[in-house]
Amino acid sequence: MRVFVTGASGALGRFLVPGLVAAGHQVTATTRTPGKLSRLREAGADPVVVDGLDTDAVLAAVRAARPEVIVHEMTALASLRSLNRLDRVFAATNQLRTAGTDNLLAAAAAAGTRRVIAQSYTGWPNERSGGPVKTEDDPLDPVPVPSSARTLAAIRHVESAVPRFAPEGIVLRYGSFYGPGASGAMLDAVRKRRLPVVGGGTGIWSFTEITDAAAATLAAVERGAPGIYNVVDSDPAPVTEWLPYLAQVAGARPPLAVPRWIGRLLAGQFAVAYMTSARGSSNEKARKELGWEPRFASWREGFRDWVN
Repeated sequence: MRVFVTGASGALGRFLVPGLVAAGHQVTATTRTPGKLSRLREAGADPVVVDGLDTDAVLAAVRAARPEVIVHEMTALASLRSLNRLDRVFAATNQLRTAGTDNLLAAAAAAGTRRVIAQSYTGWPNERSGGPVKTEDDPLDPVPVPSSARTLAAIRHVESAVPRFAPEGIVLRYGSFYGPGASGAMLDAVRKRRLPVVGGGTGIWSFTEITDAAAATLAAVERGAPGIYNVVDSDPAPVTEWLPYLAQVAGARPPLAVPRWIGRLLAGQFAVAYMTSARGSSNEKARKELGWEPRFASWREGFRDWVN
């Protein structure tokens, strides 16, 4: 099929584009950076420089490519070093998730593209009450931490607009990325003992190894009913389990443990909420309906492979 991938030079795109090409698809890959065109060309794609917020440029690029599938992976996060003031850190990404998503949906309609696959996120957006693991049918947080409200609104926009306006709209909720080219800042913080366990570390996190995320996205290009899918591993775990383990495999000293009030002073209310009350996510729907199985069923073997 003809597949149009936006944000193709990002951490996920570096694995998704070669995977699509290897599967026999004809790939048009976009980036905002001219210097990354050669890398996309070497991966077997037809590269194009496009700003996802430029409506006319997006329409022109999609019309020229005539894709059967559009994959929306646009973000603007060079490195996430702090969870404080999340909305400020995610401001540009939130624009891509709102206006950028609308541009792609309009272009899809103009080009007759039926299948649109968009990136979302699962973890802290889950409602922070009830059971420890949520499915796609469970609600998102009705009362988000104020510093994350705009970011959650942008996520809600993607998850509402894509299934509503694309005939075959699919939203992939990835967990916290790790692996080659992903989450290097988190690993660096663990090694420098700058990522503590806050308030007992009772928050549940769901992880996604970056090549597993690419494999799930490829599966969604080729099959799967419209809807929302959690793309995470099979081992949701509290911070108090995964963070000391990551420090161990990285050869670092155990993470510090700090009470909530110190965590709030150092990193803000959002970080404390994520560390103490986040809920994990189930991958059962993606495994069943996309026919996808994560290569790393648990972050335990995934972290070892990543770090070593």
